[in-house]
Amino acid sequence: MKSPNNRVLYRYGLVAGLCKAFALVLLFAGAAEARSLRILAFGDSLTQGYGLIEEEGLVPQLQSWLDAEGVSATIINGGVSGDTTAGGAARIDWSLSPDIGGVIVTLGGNDMLRGLPPEEAAANLEAIIQSAKSRDIPVMLIGMDAPLNYGVDYKTTFEAIYPTLAEKYGLVFVKSYLAPLGATPADALKWMQQDGIHPNAKGVTRIVQSLGAQVRAFVGEIEALTN
Repeated sequence: MKSPNNRVLYRYGLVAGLCKAFALVLLFAGAAEARSLRILAFGDSLTQGYGLIEEEGLVPQLQSWLDAEGVSATIINGGVSGDTTAGGAARIDWSLSPDIGGVIVTLGGNDMLRGLPPEEAAANLEAIIQSAKSRDIPVMLIGMDAPLNYGVDYKTTFEAIYPTLAEKYGLVFVKSYLAPLGATPADALKWMQQDGIHPNAKGVTRIVQSLGAQVRAFVGEIEALTN
């Protein structure tokens, strides 16, 4: 049996413990509330983080950047390695769950690597955009740089898809995902994995340092629309 004094101390300790636990609940609830805006990063292996440990991928690094800047948003990894624009168009409807408040679209790289027709990629990207727009979900579109493997005409036509769609639908637009890695393939090589296609961890960091401010502005625009 506990003595009277021990009973008092026990009850005090129990109450104190419960108060601390309640405070932690409030703290975590406050953090969740502060980051209630959820943005879907919708893309392929560049978004998914192919070849990297989880914390080195685009989404974790971008989340860390936003957190450090005090940006109240959670980035959801909707990247699927190997996905084409057709694959994206096929899965966009179920990917846009009711909790999603914005979407960042980074697709087209696999279409280019396979030499798929630019007009098909354009139609697929437009379908993705329209799906988001039909739900009043703001879209950020990130452009891709086409290789010269299929000629100058193919490169020019493919790269033109992105600014054309961005203008048509009034989207937040980032001209090139890989531009922060260098002006030429030779410049970018040191920031790439051995396959020469996917950025390494330091390359992703460079991309995030450039992309972060634009995502921050995108979040600000979404918050302005919802307030």
